[in-house]
Amino acid sequence: MSIKEALRIAQERDTDLVEVAPGANPPVCRLMDYGKYLYEAQKRDRDARKSQTKVEVKEIRLRPKTGEHDIGYKLKQARTFLSRGAKVKVRLRFRGREVTHPEVALDLMTHIAKELEDISIVEQRPSKEGMTMLMVLAPNK
Repeated sequence: MSIKEALRIAQERDTDLVEVAPGANPPVCRLMDYGKYLYEAQKRDRDARKSQTKVEVKEIRLRPKTGEHDIGYKLKQARTFLSRGAKVKVRLRFRGREVTHPEVALDLMTHIAKELEDISIVEQRPSKEGMTMLMVLAPNK
């Protein structure tokens, strides 16, 4: 069908002639209300964004010399965050000569992972980055 004939039919039906597949030979066109099509596409995108869930990352900061009671309190906080569906980043900061004993920090990290293993999985194993050690826990499905 020629372009002139297609445009005439589109005008008769009070619609738009929209090129759907320009790469095809011959190019494929469709008769539609283009404004309505754009509106529905935007509406679909909006609904898709609404149904998405953004994962929140909460952070818990400790030191190698943190006391047992304080660690218990931080574990309680982490348990709350994980139960709400947030990931928990456990950051252990070293000060001064504490950095020469990473095994103390690693023991603390494994203790935390063990305490929270019923509701979380270790997403990122403990890794040392300068004066900090990081571990990421994600909630169980």
